[in-house]
Amino acid sequence: MARLAILDAPLDCSGAGRAEQFAPAALRAAGVVERLGARDAGEADARIGDPRRDPEPGVIGAADVRRASAAIAARVRELVGAGECPVVLGGDCTLLLGVFQALPRGSGLWFVDGHADFFDGETSPTGEAADMDLAILTGHGPPGLLEGEGPLVDPAAVVLLGHRPDELHPDVALENARLDPAIHALTAPQVRRRGAERAGEEAAARLAERPAWLHLDLDVLDEAALAAVTYPQPCGLGWDELVALARPLVAATGLLGVSVADFNPDRDPAGSDAVRVVDALAALWV
Repeated sequence: MARLAILDAPLDCSGAGRAEQFAPAALRAAGVVERLGARDAGEADARIGDPRRDPEPGVIGAADVRRASAAIAARVRELVGAGECPVVLGGDCTLLLGVFQALPRGSGLWFVDGHADFFDGETSPTGEAADMDLAILTGHGPPGLLEGEGPLVDPAAVVLLGHRPDELHPDVALENARLDPAIHALTAPQVRRRGAERAGEEAAARLAERPAWLHLDLDVLDEAALAAVTYPQPCGLGWDELVALARPLVAATGLLGVSVADFNPDRDPAGSDAVRVVDALAALWV
């Protein structure tokens, strides 16, 4: 297995200085580098400082998002090129726009998230790029935020796991309705019915013929399991289910790297949730 390299990407796409940007530091304080036996790869210059919603793409801090994405891409490209397996600590899901600019074309994505992230610049209620990162990557989001032409990820090479079902809220139904039908998607209740381990094994098999990236947004967890995220929701997975789901993906031979997003240390003043996150990450490589 390639050596793990921890890279911080303290990106908060609201531009308002929310606590996601402090998540990498909180996870480091909880011992993530040591627990994973990883190399410390430092930090990408990925902070967003502009809270204004750009009217053209409909995205907050669009110029900052492009700059931060380029910075993340440069570092991920360097680590993957050196034969290491990056573990990118966000920040929020916007970091994927940088990650996939660094990966070989044709790479797949296991997207484990409590939201589908499939709004666009018009339908997003917030204008945050993290509302629409998967849409952007697959060619369904606002243009002009990625380098080059065309989508970075083929929708058929995406496996979405753990998002919430339509009945949770009308906004959830609206977002889910926008999903490209080529994306293989299982909501959190569907993952539970199938069995988390089996769902993970099947997801690994779907992308077995290509290199792939694993993205873990911690709001895939039920709010009763982890409230220290920016947008907690009910009807999510438990800790044991998340580990069982992600283990086969971490073990996949084509794994290029892993990203972890949306931990909110302001909602974890004692630091116990940060330790729980690190425990779960360490369990993936046991």
